[in-house]
Amino acid sequence: MSVLYEKLLRPALFRLSPETAHEFGIEALRRGIGSKLARTLAARRFAVGESFGGIERFGLKFKNPLGVAAGFDKNGVVVEQLAVLGFGFVEVGTVTLNPQKGNDKPRLFRLPADGALVNRLGFNNDGTRRVVERLKRIRPDCVVGVNIGKNKDVPNDAAIENYLKSFELAAPVADYVAVNVSSPNTPNLRELQKADSLEELLGALQRRNRELYGKPLLVKIAPDLTDAEIEAIAGIAADLDLAGIIATNTTVSRAGLKTPIDEAGGLSGKPLRARSTEVIEKIFRFSRGEIPIVGVGGIFSAADAFEKIAAGACLVEAYTGFVYGGLAFARELNRGLARLLAERGFKTLDEAVGSAVS
Repeated sequence: MSVLYEKLLRPALFRLSPETAHEFGIEALRRGIGSKLARTLAARRFAVGESFGGIERFGLKFKNPLGVAAGFDKNGVVVEQLAVLGFGFVEVGTVTLNPQKGNDKPRLFRLPADGALVNRLGFNNDGTRRVVERLKRIRPDCVVGVNIGKNKDVPNDAAIENYLKSFELAAPVADYVAVNVSSPNTPNLRELQKADSLEELLGALQRRNRELYGKPLLVKIAPDLTDAEIEAIAGIAADLDLAGIIATNTTVSRAGLKTPIDEAGGLSGKPLRARSTEVIEKIFRFSRGEIPIVGVGGIFSAADAFEKIAAGACLVEAYTGFVYGGLAFARELNRGLARLLAERGFKTLDEAVGSAVS
């Protein structure tokens, strides 16, 4: 399957513009394995097996540690389909309270020589209410997170109310909620990562969460942070008893690229791998391993996933690697990760978490 995708399907898709190819892929998944029978057959074809046993993170049980990062299924259209492809969880979104079209096209760029994408999509989505209604109608065989962001036309001084309203819609249907304050494609959004602003925002969300829902609440951070900023965020997460930190979003850096590109937006894929792993290790050190970390950024293989787990991630997510890897990506990565754990003498995934951090 992976060879077929690499030799035939991916070249055909890559002849299309990146956003058109993505839309085609979503629609192909929706239609191709939309029926219950098709999903049953696909689940057998892409079965991962019971290699990981029971994985429990922030009160939720995961069938395996690999998830689909936010941005792939923004509107919750193919969650059930992604589950049968072998993903242990799907993070829907980023969704915003009100629907928005996002930035002007073209806004997604492919860098095959680098194994990377650059996007400045700008939270294009159907709006939280519509996505939630869609999620109410499905029963996927995986954990489902909802990633929430701020509407572009909402100034930062009104962000808390915007996030709260979106959170109140999403929390009842989500297994966990992730707060996105780190996309580089919404003006001034990353300013919300500053300690005072972040503590105020996350504090308000956590208070409302405790009053009404009791759902795991995570925050997604940027790779383009200083050590002091990372330490401050880890401290805020601990003080507010957040369920975890997702590290990391895309980067605005273009260091080390083989492909010259003069387009604004966030870079994802292989060039982000090392930096996202560094951030994971820093969070693990600063928190003394007490804050669950979801590692994302440049995961293309089982070795990439293991690297992040050894640095301190207890779960991992992929997006760009899935785009380049195709339908068998989750099955092959999970099976490869199980083999790596066994070869290195780890009896459980938990034993490997942070094992490279002295």
